[in-house]
Amino acid sequence: MSEPQSVDDLSTSTQNYLKAIWSLTEWSADPVTASSVAKVTGLRMSSVSDAVRKLASQGLLTHAPYGSVELTKQGRVFAIEMIRRHRLIETFLVESLGYRWDQVHDEAEHLEHAVSDFMVERLDEFLGYPTRDPHGDPIPSADGAVRNLDARSLTEVGAGHRVVIERISDSDPELLKYFDKNGLVVGASLDVAEGAPFSEALDIRLVGATQPVSLGRSATDALFVSPADAAPTSSE
Repeated sequence: MSEPQSVDDLSTSTQNYLKAIWSLTEWSADPVTASSVAKVTGLRMSSVSDAVRKLASQGLLTHAPYGSVELTKQGRVFAIEMIRRHRLIETFLVESLGYRWDQVHDEAEHLEHAVSDFMVERLDEFLGYPTRDPHGDPIPSADGAVRNLDARSLTEVGAGHRVVIERISDSDPELLKYFDKNGLVVGASLDVAEGAPFSEALDIRLVGATQPVSLGRSATDALFVSPADAAPTSSE
Protein backbone atom coordinates (compact mmCIF):
# COMPACT_ATOMS: atom_id res chain seq x y z
CA MET A 1 0.00 0.00 0.00
CA SER A 2 1.38 3.39 -0.98
CA GLU A 3 2.22 5.85 1.75
CA PRO A 4 0.02 8.98 2.03
CA GLN A 5 1.70 12.24 1.07
CA SER A 6 -0.51 14.64 3.04
CA VAL A 7 -2.65 14.50 6.16
CA ASP A 8 -5.59 15.28 3.86
CA ASP A 9 -4.93 11.97 2.08
CA LEU A 10 -5.90 10.15 5.27
CA SER A 11 -9.37 8.99 6.19
CA THR A 12 -11.10 10.58 9.17
CA SER A 13 -10.62 7.40 11.21
CA THR A 14 -6.90 7.29 10.40
CA GLN A 15 -6.51 10.92 11.42
CA ASN A 16 -8.27 10.11 14.69
CA TYR A 17 -6.10 7.08 15.39
CA LEU A 18 -2.86 8.98 14.83
CA LYS A 19 -4.03 11.85 17.02
CA ALA A 20 -5.12 9.47 19.78
CA ILE A 21 -1.80 7.59 19.76
CA TRP A 22 0.22 10.81 19.94
CA SER A 23 -2.03 12.21 22.69
CA LEU A 24 -1.42 9.11 24.81
CA THR A 25 2.30 9.91 24.80
CA GLU A 26 2.02 13.65 25.48
CA TRP A 27 1.50 13.42 29.24
CA SER A 28 2.57 9.86 29.97
CA ALA A 29 5.71 7.79 29.52
CA ASP A 30 3.74 4.54 29.52
CA PRO A 31 3.96 2.47 26.32
CA VAL A 32 0.97 2.84 23.99
CA THR A 33 -0.83 -0.44 23.32
CA ALA A 34 -3.83 -1.40 21.22
CA SER A 35 -5.84 -1.74 24.44
CA SER A 36 -4.95 1.79 25.58
CA VAL A 37 -5.94 3.12 22.14
CA ALA A 38 -9.23 1.22 22.37
CA LYS A 39 -9.89 2.72 25.80
CA VAL A 40 -9.26 6.33 24.77
CA THR A 41 -11.21 6.05 21.51
CA GLY A 42 -14.06 3.93 22.87
CA LEU A 43 -13.65 1.43 20.03
CA ARG A 44 -13.57 -2.35 20.12
CA MET A 45 -10.21 -4.09 20.38
CA SER A 46 -10.83 -5.95 17.13
CA SER A 47 -11.38 -2.66 15.28
CA VAL A 48 -8.26 -1.11 16.79
CA SER A 49 -6.14 -4.17 16.00
CA ASP A 50 -7.26 -4.05 12.37
CA ALA A 51 -6.49 -0.32 12.21
CA VAL A 52 -3.04 -0.81 13.73
CA ARG A 53 -2.16 -3.35 11.05
CA LYS A 54 -3.43 -1.03 8.32
CA LEU A 55 -1.52 1.98 9.65
CA ALA A 56 1.62 -0.10 9.90
CA SER A 57 1.25 -1.15 6.26
CA GLN A 58 1.02 2.55 5.34
CA GLY A 59 4.26 3.30 7.15
CA LEU A 60 2.56 5.42 9.81
CA LEU A 61 3.35 3.32 12.86
CA THR A 62 5.24 0.29 14.07
CA HIS A 63 4.04 -2.34 16.48
CA ALA A 64 5.12 -5.61 17.97
CA PRO A 65 2.55 -8.41 18.34
CA TYR A 66 0.84 -7.91 21.72
CA GLY A 67 3.33 -5.09 22.33
CA SER A 68 3.61 -1.35 22.10
CA VAL A 69 2.48 0.88 19.25
CA GLU A 70 4.77 3.70 18.10
CA LEU A 71 4.32 6.35 15.45
CA THR A 72 6.87 6.50 12.67
CA LYS A 73 8.43 9.84 11.78
CA GLN A 74 5.76 10.44 9.13
CA GLY A 75 2.99 9.23 11.42
CA ARG A 76 4.11 11.70 14.07
CA VAL A 77 4.15 14.54 11.53
CA PHE A 78 0.54 13.81 10.56
CA ALA A 79 -0.56 13.37 14.19
CA ILE A 80 0.91 16.73 15.19
CA GLU A 81 -0.76 18.40 12.21
CA MET A 82 -4.11 17.12 13.50
CA ILE A 83 -3.32 18.23 17.05
CA ARG A 84 -2.45 21.68 15.70
CA ARG A 85 -5.75 21.89 13.81
CA HIS A 86 -7.73 20.75 16.85
CA ARG A 87 -6.18 23.18 19.31
CA LEU A 88 -6.30 26.19 16.99
CA ILE A 89 -9.98 25.51 16.31
CA GLU A 90 -10.68 25.24 20.04
CA THR A 91 -8.92 28.55 20.61
CA PHE A 92 -10.88 30.21 17.82
CA LEU A 93 -14.21 28.92 19.15
CA VAL A 94 -13.52 30.29 22.64
CA GLU A 95 -11.86 33.58 21.74
CA SER A 96 -13.89 34.57 18.69
CA LEU A 97 -17.23 32.76 18.86
CA GLY A 98 -17.88 32.82 22.59
CA TYR A 99 -17.92 29.08 23.22
CA ARG A 100 -17.35 27.86 26.77
CA TRP A 101 -14.21 25.78 27.24
CA ASP A 102 -16.34 22.72 28.09
CA GLN A 103 -18.08 22.97 24.69
CA VAL A 104 -15.17 23.20 22.29
CA HIS A 105 -13.61 19.73 22.33
CA ASP A 106 -16.42 17.86 20.56
CA GLU A 107 -16.96 20.74 18.11
CA ALA A 108 -13.26 20.77 17.20
CA GLU A 109 -13.35 16.99 16.76
CA HIS A 110 -15.76 17.48 13.86
CA LEU A 111 -14.24 20.60 12.31
CA GLU A 112 -10.61 19.47 12.32
CA HIS A 113 -11.28 16.99 9.51
CA ALA A 114 -12.90 19.57 7.24
CA VAL A 115 -10.55 22.55 7.37
CA SER A 116 -7.78 23.06 4.84
CA ASP A 117 -4.16 23.79 5.64
CA PHE A 118 -4.72 27.28 4.26
CA MET A 119 -7.56 27.90 6.72
CA VAL A 120 -5.47 26.57 9.61
CA GLU A 121 -2.70 29.04 8.83
CA ARG A 122 -5.20 31.89 8.49
CA LEU A 123 -6.69 30.96 11.87
CA ASP A 124 -3.23 30.99 13.40
CA GLU A 125 -2.54 34.45 11.98
CA PHE A 126 -5.98 35.78 12.95
CA LEU A 127 -5.52 34.61 16.54
CA GLY A 128 -2.08 36.19 16.83
CA TYR A 129 -0.12 32.91 16.74
CA PRO A 130 -1.24 31.50 20.11
CA THR A 131 1.02 28.99 21.81
CA ARG A 132 -1.60 27.34 24.05
CA ASP A 133 -5.25 26.43 23.70
CA PRO A 134 -8.04 27.27 26.20
CA HIS A 135 -7.18 24.23 28.34
CA GLY A 136 -3.48 25.12 28.45
CA ASP A 137 -2.32 22.48 25.99
CA PRO A 138 0.58 23.57 23.74
CA ILE A 139 -0.37 24.38 20.17
CA PRO A 140 2.23 22.93 17.78
CA SER A 141 3.87 25.49 15.52
CA ALA A 142 3.55 25.44 11.75
CA ASP A 143 6.85 23.56 11.47
CA GLY A 144 5.65 20.84 13.87
CA ALA A 145 7.54 21.95 16.98
CA VAL A 146 5.72 21.27 20.25
CA ARG A 147 6.58 23.25 23.37
CA ASN A 148 6.78 20.95 26.37
CA LEU A 149 5.11 22.28 29.50
CA ASP A 150 7.00 21.83 32.76
CA ALA A 151 3.97 20.61 34.66
CA ARG A 152 2.85 17.61 36.69
CA SER A 153 -0.56 16.44 37.80
CA LEU A 154 -1.79 17.88 41.08
CA THR A 155 -2.13 14.32 42.35
CA GLU A 156 1.60 13.79 41.85
CA VAL A 157 2.58 17.14 43.40
CA GLY A 158 0.41 16.63 46.47
CA ALA A 159 -0.16 18.83 49.52
CA GLY A 160 2.01 21.53 51.05
CA HIS A 161 2.70 23.59 47.95
CA ARG A 162 1.63 26.75 46.18
CA VAL A 163 1.18 25.99 42.50
CA VAL A 164 -0.05 27.54 39.25
CA ILE A 165 -2.48 25.70 36.97
CA GLU A 166 -0.78 25.17 33.61
CA ARG A 167 -3.09 22.72 31.88
CA ILE A 168 -6.48 21.07 32.47
CA SER A 169 -7.56 17.84 30.82
CA ASP A 170 -10.59 18.40 28.59
CA SER A 171 -11.82 14.80 28.64
CA ASP A 172 -14.77 15.49 30.99
CA PRO A 173 -16.98 18.51 30.14
CA GLU A 174 -18.83 18.29 33.48
CA LEU A 175 -15.55 18.44 35.37
CA LEU A 176 -14.54 21.47 33.30
CA LYS A 177 -17.79 23.19 34.31
CA TYR A 178 -17.03 22.45 37.96
CA PHE A 179 -13.51 23.83 37.66
CA ASP A 180 -14.78 26.97 35.96
CA LYS A 181 -17.46 27.49 38.62
CA ASN A 182 -14.76 27.39 41.30
CA GLY A 183 -12.24 29.59 39.49
CA LEU A 184 -9.90 26.73 38.67
CA VAL A 185 -8.66 27.97 35.31
CA VAL A 186 -5.32 28.07 33.53
CA GLY A 187 -3.08 30.61 35.25
CA ALA A 188 -4.80 30.43 38.65
CA SER A 189 -2.56 30.13 41.74
CA LEU A 190 -3.51 27.60 44.40
CA ASP A 191 -2.45 26.65 47.90
CA VAL A 192 -2.74 22.89 48.36
CA ALA A 193 -3.39 21.11 51.67
CA GLU A 194 -4.32 17.59 52.76
CA GLY A 195 -7.99 16.70 52.53
CA ALA A 196 -10.03 14.69 55.01
CA PRO A 197 -8.30 11.57 56.40
CA PHE A 198 -8.64 8.47 54.21
CA SER A 199 -10.41 10.46 51.47
CA GLU A 200 -7.51 10.63 48.98
CA ALA A 201 -8.68 14.22 48.49
CA LEU A 202 -6.78 17.49 48.47
CA ASP A 203 -8.10 20.79 49.78
CA ILE A 204 -7.16 23.60 47.43
CA ARG A 205 -7.61 27.29 48.00
CA LEU A 206 -7.31 29.96 45.33
CA VAL A 207 -4.74 32.50 46.43
CA GLY A 208 -6.72 35.35 47.98
CA ALA A 209 -9.85 33.24 48.57
CA THR A 210 -11.18 32.32 52.01
CA GLN A 211 -12.86 28.97 51.39
CA PRO A 212 -11.08 25.83 50.21
CA VAL A 213 -12.45 23.38 47.65
CA SER A 214 -12.04 19.66 48.20
CA LEU A 215 -10.96 17.73 45.11
CA GLY A 216 -10.96 13.97 44.69
CA ARG A 217 -8.52 11.90 42.68
CA SER A 218 -10.31 12.25 39.33
CA ALA A 219 -10.15 16.04 39.66
CA THR A 220 -6.54 16.26 40.84
CA ASP A 221 -5.51 13.90 38.02
CA ALA A 222 -7.00 16.39 35.54
CA LEU A 223 -5.10 19.45 36.82
CA PHE A 224 -1.49 19.93 35.73
CA VAL A 225 0.48 22.47 37.72
CA SER A 226 3.91 24.05 38.12
CA PRO A 227 5.48 25.49 41.28
CA ALA A 228 4.58 29.10 42.07
CA ASP A 229 7.31 31.56 43.02
CA ALA A 230 6.05 31.70 46.60
CA ALA A 231 7.37 29.37 49.27
CA PRO A 232 5.51 26.13 49.99
CA THR A 233 2.44 26.49 52.17
CA SER A 234 1.54 24.62 55.34
CA SER A 235 -0.66 21.56 54.95
CA GLU A 236 -2.45 22.22 58.20
